[in-house]
Amino acid sequence: MTRSAAIARAAAFYDRGGFAAELARRVAFRTESQNPERAGELERYLREEIAPSLAALGCECRCVANPAGAWPFLIARRAEPGNALTVLSYGHGDVIRGLEGQWHGGLDPWTLAPEGDRLYGRGTADNKGQHTINLAALRAVLETRGRLGFDFVLVLETGEETGSPGLADLFRREAAALRSDVFIASDGPRLRAERPTLFTGSRGLVNFDMRVDLRKGAHHSGNWGGLLAEPGAILAHAIASIVDRSGRIRVPEWRPKTLTNSVRMALADCEVDGGADGPAIDADWGEPGLTPAERVYGWNSFSVLAMKTGNPERPVNAIPPAASAHCQLRFVVGTDPMDVVPALRRHLDREGFPEVAVAMTPGQHCRATRLDPDHPWVRWAARSIAETTGKKPAILPNLGGTVPNDIFADIAGVPTIWVPHSYPSCSQHAPDEHMLGSVAREGLTMMAGLFWDLGEAGVPSHT
Repeated sequence: MTRSAAIARAAAFYDRGGFAAELARRVAFRTESQNPERAGELERYLREEIAPSLAALGCECRCVANPAGAWPFLIARRAEPGNALTVLSYGHGDVIRGLEGQWHGGLDPWTLAPEGDRLYGRGTADNKGQHTINLAALRAVLETRGRLGFDFVLVLETGEETGSPGLADLFRREAAALRSDVFIASDGPRLRAERPTLFTGSRGLVNFDMRVDLRKGAHHSGNWGGLLAEPGAILAHAIASIVDRSGRIRVPEWRPKTLTNSVRMALADCEVDGGADGPAIDADWGEPGLTPAERVYGWNSFSVLAMKTGNPERPVNAIPPAASAHCQLRFVVGTDPMDVVPALRRHLDREGFPEVAVAMTPGQHCRATRLDPDHPWVRWAARSIAETTGKKPAILPNLGGTVPNDIFADIAGVPTIWVPHSYPSCSQHAPDEHMLGSVAREGLTMMAGLFWDLGEAGVPSHT
């Protein structure tokens, strides 16, 4: 009936093979939300795999149709008499396409394959492995203490990899059922594999298209070269006006004003390192005067995701009529997503590129969120993790990537704490996706400690 006993139980679950067996069963569900043929598999994952596991924890479960169409939800709740605290959690059961035939050694993405410290399989890192850790840790606490000491609400979606359609509407529609005091969940990577990490928000993103469309049809470059404006060159110059040669953003409205002292202090001891399989950081790229951690967690970044002029596969000696680029801005709190494209329009007009059209990509934008690193819930969670692991966790004010945290922070209106169980070189969204066993085992123990502490005195005050 002690905290250490719950932690030991969680560790034993990994050491005796229980975690690998449970994860293997879940990886076997081919829950590709980007594949319309998998709609039945998504619902089967919720009804046949997750709901029975949660029912065994004393949760009442219901599958809920998505107001946006496909991609069903599961809502689970465990209530105990006399509890003052309600904890909201989240996960997603969908994965990206398996990319069969592209994994090393002929590995099957739907079969868990241990190799050394790595557990290969689609969804191991994103997100089946992560919510499997949290549910197993929750079970360890319940089996040790006999009760959680807090009420627990879980939303598991199956459309995160397609932009979480319908999730915001679900939270508005189910506001009473999802009312809670704090949000604690897991997704994304740690700062480094060996360092426990928590992040409290998410960078937002806006995807947009830039296009130069000058005329109908291509024209022979020998007959017309030097007489016709070149759309690829114009577009290249327009893009070059957005960032300088070193990647410094030149659009004034895209430059954050929210790199606060508390954010700088939190990031002061955070070293960005993707490990042996990660890319080397370009020290001279991005905003000058910022550390690598500040550039990715405290600043905005512009990317050209794809660019085309003419026929790249089969070039011909002709001046193309048009050029296009698909671009992205990832941004921190303080940048208005609805002003990203208008601000770029104003910038391009100032720079002399009225012929460059800009349009936001439909459905590919979300707001940035951040819970202050000095918030009482952040300090509380960091202390719990440090007590369990003996390590000082990295505290990131937001994930460098994007998760639907704006729904939990803004619609549900609760403090948000994310405790990731992956690492930067996990090959997420690529062939050879994997989870590190060492990280999974440590994740089981620190989540057991955190869930134990939630049922004890000393949690931050809440209303």
